[in-house]
Amino acid sequence: MTKRFENQVAIVTGAGRGIGEAIAKRLASEGAKIAVVSRTEANSQKVADALNAAAPGTAKPYAVDVADFDAVQKAGEQILADFGRVDVLVNNAGITRDTLAMRMSSEDWDIVLDTNLKGAFNFTRAVLRSMVKQRFGRIINISSVSGILGTAGQANYAASKAGLIGLSKTLARELASRNITVNVVAPGFTETDMTSVLSDEVKKGALAMIPQGRMGSSDDIASAVAYFASPEAAYITGQVLAVDGGMSM
Repeated sequence: MTKRFENQVAIVTGAGRGIGEAIAKRLASEGAKIAVVSRTEANSQKVADALNAAAPGTAKPYAVDVADFDAVQKAGEQILADFGRVDVLVNNAGITRDTLAMRMSSEDWDIVLDTNLKGAFNFTRAVLRSMVKQRFGRIINISSVSGILGTAGQANYAASKAGLIGLSKTLARELASRNITVNVVAPGFTETDMTSVLSDEVKKGALAMIPQGRMGSSDDIASAVAYFASPEAAYITGQVLAVDGGMSM
């Protein structure tokens, strides 16, 4: 595989499993050094170990709650100290707390917005000065088809993912003159740990809304992220790419 990211450093949040793990592996396979960020030390270490087994010295693990601003700033400083630079930031960390809005607690609203939306802001803030100084950066935020269409029972999740789109477009305008692009990948229904708990009835209903008639894979999402991070996408910023089998068209 072409080493498009040789001598580059990428931070991937929520990289301990699922889509984040697939993104970390894809970028590493093309030569990037990876800061593997996960909420738990066990998950971040597991993925870093796997990357290092394939190519020694590729990855370092970082256990941090992306919703904690101060902790993220410290993690950002540590990553910059460990690697010397950050070229690519993939804000992928996300959680769900699904229920109808009329039953949703304030706590369920806050934890989803703090993780999914504030977490992306926190990590962006942590690396932005470095990217501006080197006059290069690629920021890719992982939204969702829920942030485009809305999904019943996901007021908190859909709001956080729609917010990511607004955040990304604003950052794209602010940073374009510094050769920093900011784009969004919006997955549809994707086979992950998060969707594996859905009932067969829910999955059947979802498939009926997807023109391609199948769920996506984590690798589908990773390919889109790799494109936005690559030199081929240098003139693309502020865009939302739905990787959803046609669901949101």
